[in-house]
Amino acid sequence: MAPFSFGAGNVAKLLRIPLYALGRVATLAIPRGQRWVFGCGAGIGDGALALWNRAKEDNVDAVWLVDSNRDADDAKARGIPTARKNSWRGFWLTARARVLVVTHGLGDVNRYANGGAFIVQLWHGIPLKRIGLDSPETVKLPFGSGSRLLRALMARLYRGTTSQISVIPAASHLIRGRLESAFGLVDERVIVTGEPRVDPLSADDAVTRAERARGILHERVGELPATVLLYAPTWRDGTDDVAIPTAADWREIVAVLERHDAVLLVRSHPLGAGRYALPPDVASERVHMLGSDVLRDVTPALPAVTALITDYSSMLFDVGLTPSAVVFLAPDVEAYARTRGFYGSYRDVAGDDYATTWSAATAQIDELLSDPDTLAVRRERAAKLSARVHDFRDGNNTQRVYREIQRRLTLSPRKGTL
Repeated sequence: MAPFSFGAGNVAKLLRIPLYALGRVATLAIPRGQRWVFGCGAGIGDGALALWNRAKEDNVDAVWLVDSNRDADDAKARGIPTARKNSWRGFWLTARARVLVVTHGLGDVNRYANGGAFIVQLWHGIPLKRIGLDSPETVKLPFGSGSRLLRALMARLYRGTTSQISVIPAASHLIRGRLESAFGLVDERVIVTGEPRVDPLSADDAVTRAERARGILHERVGELPATVLLYAPTWRDGTDDVAIPTAADWREIVAVLERHDAVLLVRSHPLGAGRYALPPDVASERVHMLGSDVLRDVTPALPAVTALITDYSSMLFDVGLTPSAVVFLAPDVEAYARTRGFYGSYRDVAGDDYATTWSAATAQIDELLSDPDTLAVRRERAAKLSARVHDFRDGNNTQRVYREIQRRLTLSPRKGTL
């Protein structure tokens, strides 16, 4: 089972209400200084790292808050000063910071000390599945039908938290509307600048990006052939991936990989779970696990991927910025639409030929690797899908976000809000 679900997380939030209240009182009395404090729910990476690097070019006083030894070590290797986010020092740094930069939620920094700060919410992907206030799963509780009042309280708490966001960048005007709705924000707080997290997919030339991406993968999984497939299912709120291959599926997958001299990298969601180990009689060096324990931030590695296999992951919008194809494998579309919901319909994104079994997906993979024309068509489909949601492809998203933050701080020097 996954280590986190909405239900368990929301129960914890309700139990922490007194601590939130005490923290709010404390931040009313503690003056904010000039420092920036960074945090990221996925470790040292994502859009937070891109913005960190840009801020340090201007010698911005900044610190990164971590909650694991691995993240502390990763930061140290990059020369990034850190503190433990749930320590007293983490509380003090957050309470004194002028700017808080997060990618998932305010729990990326010290969750009790954010009142009055200029909060930059970078988010961590273009939503296909409904998020925030647009999804009933966000306020889900494990108490059954008797929890209606508590769910209403959770929705109010969530809206109160998101109302503190000062700036959140959107990849396009289309995505801007989704973020405004999901976070309950007014127009001027959602800025169409492009997302810092995808700058590695547009910066430099295609050859340089591909070489850099292959270098990342080589460091993590070893030497790779020219053809690299990436399987990246989305998070299912604490339950296993419904498309974990069976023994028969693995035999078909490995046969295709061997036929085309390819490898498959399995990227389970950082909050997800799944037993992806191959059966002993199908063991193959052509399948590698690439979870967040192996590679924290997979986005810079996407230019090395020939084809992405996914269901609802936001990566399906990102690989189109590179010459990659997408194979859609979604065995639970109807159930997922009922519980989580989509922005638009799944067919708007995946078309009518998405696979619902590994056997069907494997056949599509075999075809695109056998026929250059089919691969070209798949790449073109991915590029057109990406063009619908990404307005910028110049590698300068981070620069635009940074400039806008600085402009707004100048306009509101004390509170940092509009």
